[in-house]
Amino acid sequence: MKYNSVFDIIGPVMIGPSSSHTAGAARIGKAARNLLGSEPSFAKIHLYESFAKTYKGHGTDFALAGGLLGFETDDPRMSKALEIAKERGLSIEFIEDTSAVSHPNTARLIIGNEENQIELVGISIGGGKVEITELNGFELRLSGNHPAILVTHNDRFGAIASVATILSKHKINIGHMEVNRKDLGKEALMVIETDQNVGEDVMDELNKAQNIIQVSMIAS
Repeated sequence: MKYNSVFDIIGPVMIGPSSSHTAGAARIGKAARNLLGSEPSFAKIHLYESFAKTYKGHGTDFALAGGLLGFETDDPRMSKALEIAKERGLSIEFIEDTSAVSHPNTARLIIGNEENQIELVGISIGGGKVEITELNGFELRLSGNHPAILVTHNDRFGAIASVATILSKHKINIGHMEVNRKDLGKEALMVIETDQNVGEDVMDELNKAQNIIQVSMIAS
């Protein structure tokens, strides 16, 4: 295994007890919150395999709740996140799911509020690192290690070019990009990892572009 820094070996700064089950779970929860664009009022969380078997003892439950509340992995409130979620009116249901998955530390989150709802699948791959592998039925591979823009759009000629043009105008460099669509001419998803965080002015311009349905961002 290749390590990019000493932090890949010693793991993240976090509130205990497990980098994969606690810190990783918190990052999945926070990614879901960021993609929703606001704090959810409800969450239905399916846990699989190792997550399902040990989520209470290893703090996966409160870590996911903390992420949904916007807490960082080292936030001292993390261990009380379930109680804080209840105080804030965030209803969370945990489901021990026996369906087959490709990774033992897998969670499927269905979260929303009065304005919006999303569904995503996240996996904790160790050392506090995560990958988002599905969003609203689209397959993707989002590491969360870099800022990212997720653009839901109509599968029409020029949609991808218009997004690239806006980013180029604002001198936003694209580090990685992939596009997935459910069917020809239907809804599609662009996943764009960038070298820097994208400002609200750029997000507003992207949202106004032709054939764009929704734009979400995960900041670094």
